[in-house]
Amino acid sequence: MNAPAKTEEFAPAIPAGVFAETVTSVQHYTDRLFRFRMTRPESFRFRSGEFAMIGLMVGDKPVYRAYSIASPSWDEELEFFSIKVPDGPLTSHLQQIQVGDTVLMRKKPTGTLVLDALTPGKRLYMFSTGTGIAPFASLIRDPETYEKFDEVILTHTCREVAELKYGFDLVEEIRNHEFLAEVVGDKLRHYATVTREDYPFQGRITDLISNGKMFADLGVPRFDPAIDRGMICGSAAMLKETKALLEQAGLTEGANSKPAEFVIERAFVD
Repeated sequence: MNAPAKTEEFAPAIPAGVFAETVTSVQHYTDRLFRFRMTRPESFRFRSGEFAMIGLMVGDKPVYRAYSIASPSWDEELEFFSIKVPDGPLTSHLQQIQVGDTVLMRKKPTGTLVLDALTPGKRLYMFSTGTGIAPFASLIRDPETYEKFDEVILTHTCREVAELKYGFDLVEEIRNHEFLAEVVGDKLRHYATVTREDYPFQGRITDLISNGKMFADLGVPRFDPAIDRGMICGSAAMLKETKALLEQAGLTEGANSKPAEFVIERAFVD
């Protein structure tokens, strides 16, 4: 099976009807996590929070997986945040990409983690585990998020402290951005927890919601369906448990066709 290649090396094999884009940067965070950026086709439009099918030519055929677009809709490039799976059909190859390599992308983005799927509210929670932070990396860098909500709380739970770094890098990037810093102001709050190492904030986010510690740490009241909205992306267990906690608080799951108080990304789990 082929490793990632330059476009000209397999240009004849690129499937019709897909974009073939060039990798512009790669950053490895841990032996399990990395992010990369690539060129964005001029005709490609998406809503912040959506995902795309991206892939590589493996042997003589393309292999695709669903990936949330981590860059906001206004960005001139596309960013993705990925886990490394040693035997993964795609990620075993994707983790080896370098600047100048070619990544394939199907032309139609989709997804439920979009602002349009939520009814108006005041406080937006973004619950993520692992690489589930990717769609929120897009949304916290989109000015529209702060036009619609007075407070945005990004929660990110990982096993180890090192796996939180991408989230901290995102917040720092916003703080130092020429126009985002002013738009965001003090509306964005970042609540990072770990489950397997010593850290000021420890525990699964669902436990911290259940026992009230998350609310106490943030200094906010418990969920109120009149003002609180939620988005969930992460492991299957976390999706199920967080959904149950929100429903117990009186919030209803929404969709593109029927906006409500919270939404879940069901296309994939990390």
